[in-house]
Amino acid sequence: MSVKRRIESVDLLRGFTIAAMILVNTPGTWGNVYGPLLHADWHGLTPTDLIFPFFLFIVGISIYFAYKNKPNIRSTYKKILIRSLKLIGLGLFLGLFLPYIPFIKDLGTLRFPGVLQRIGIVFLFTSILYLNCNWKTLLGVAIAILVGYWVFLGFVPLPDGSLPSFDRVPNNWANFIDLNLLGEHMYKSDYDPEGLFSSLPAIATCIIGVLIGRVLDGIKPIKVLLATAVLLLALGYLLDIWFPINKAIWSSSFVLATAGWGTLILALIYYLTDVKKLKFGTIFKYVGMNAITIYFLSSFISKCFYLTKVGATDNVHSSIYNNVFIQSFLSDEMSSLLYALCVVAFYLGLGYVLFRKKIFIKV
Repeated sequence: MSVKRRIESVDLLRGFTIAAMILVNTPGTWGNVYGPLLHADWHGLTPTDLIFPFFLFIVGISIYFAYKNKPNIRSTYKKILIRSLKLIGLGLFLGLFLPYIPFIKDLGTLRFPGVLQRIGIVFLFTSILYLNCNWKTLLGVAIAILVGYWVFLGFVPLPDGSLPSFDRVPNNWANFIDLNLLGEHMYKSDYDPEGLFSSLPAIATCIIGVLIGRVLDGIKPIKVLLATAVLLLALGYLLDIWFPINKAIWSSSFVLATAGWGTLILALIYYLTDVKKLKFGTIFKYVGMNAITIYFLSSFISKCFYLTKVGATDNVHSSIYNNVFIQSFLSDEMSSLLYALCVVAFYLGLGYVLFRKKIFIKV
């Protein structure tokens, strides 16, 4: 198999992941959403919780193919740094922008972390590690991160001497660090799901993606992918006994379990597209070729819809939803889902148009 073909297979999974991100981020109303389309309240794993780690996992695979033949020189590091800063900048822009005068949000309440910011940070550190380490060292780094994170969060007393906890309370180390460093610049008053400290195990997610990229670059990788998926899932759910699976703090068990599911699904796609030569889901591949661009546009437009007023009580989003999607013959949850599906269909169409016009925007 050619590297190009394998990259196309990854593009398909990447595009599906972006479509899933848009689906769960743009319901008609947050008051009526089917359970699987919501994150777990704290501990636990829903289908929605898989989406972001899947994307970081795919970032790792892409890093492997993008830099495996790149010289370890200053210009390579410069490109990596510039791309990381672009991602972080786009994330901060989404937080700052207002679709009305003064067009910029008060910096005093700006949320510093975010999805794009985490992608940028994880991409930066994982790329640098990849350029300087062989696969055995990368594996050792990932294991050290996961074990160290578990030990620190679970056993190191806090400054006041209190024992740490994995629950959503002040003596959770991940939340404690974010609260003291970020203050009011967080998603919630007591935690941020893309916080600073939990970005460390997110790097481990990306490193696992790099190692899976190496597997894809080998001969007949299906058996190795399946064996790796089973091992990761077994370790993740076993560790869940002591360190609960939790997206909000990106627990080590969460890293292992989600990487296991990602590897398993990638193995299935690889088998169908690269081994059996079946053609399916091509529209997702088109989205995957402009993944960051489409994700950014979906977030930007959604924010504009929510913040642009229509009349005294509505905004653009609620006006469209209330007047078009709420129907007596549909349940509230189905109406909300239908809105989200239409939004996804729009961005799938955009991905197709960009592909046909050979427009590939690299961030």
